[in-house]
Amino acid sequence: MRRFLATLVLATLVSSAGPAFGATRVIVALGDSLTAGLGVSPDEAYPALLEARLAREGYDYRVVNAGVSGDTSAGGLRRMEWVLKLSPEIVIVALGANDGLRGLPAVAMRDNLRAIVQRARSAGATVLLAGMRVPPNYGADYAQEFEKVFHDLARETKVPLIPFLLEGVAGEVRLNLADGIHPNAEGQRRVAQHVWPHLRRLLAKSAASRDAVP
Repeated sequence: MRRFLATLVLATLVSSAGPAFGATRVIVALGDSLTAGLGVSPDEAYPALLEARLAREGYDYRVVNAGVSGDTSAGGLRRMEWVLKLSPEIVIVALGANDGLRGLPAVAMRDNLRAIVQRARSAGATVLLAGMRVPPNYGADYAQEFEKVFHDLARETKVPLIPFLLEGVAGEVRLNLADGIHPNAEGQRRVAQHVWPHLRRLLAKSAASRDAVP
């Protein structure tokens, strides 16, 4: 928890340096090292790139990077109380990679992610779920079961799904750090580009809902 608080404070301070600090609406990117931007500067991680694009496109939002390296879906669930204190309008849930890398049961990940979605919704936030995959060397059965969790959960809870957060980035040597797992600066830029159309659709729906209120 101490590590998360330090990360959250850092993310808030980073956001405060830009024009979005005064934004009244908040988007939280809840994730692990892929979201935290391990190996790149804070302003190169995809949440910061999304915030910059929101500003360019005229949206009044602050994006808080709530990514913690090494975090699992269980860890993300434990952090929801702190996340919801930020009163987010949208929560991007990008967790599960470490569950897969540790070979944790897919059913437990599904239950954790479901609870995250439910808690976010109960607080009035909209959820954008990002799917993950595991390398094939973990076994075809586990890899299939793991990926299926995100599709099944999105269908069950009726939340929008990004089928694979690292689409076009995973496995591309030039887009990843030397570890072959974490996106480099260009990889993070590709992730932000991939997330953007999904996020923009939610923003359009949110704006329509606000306009419909008499």
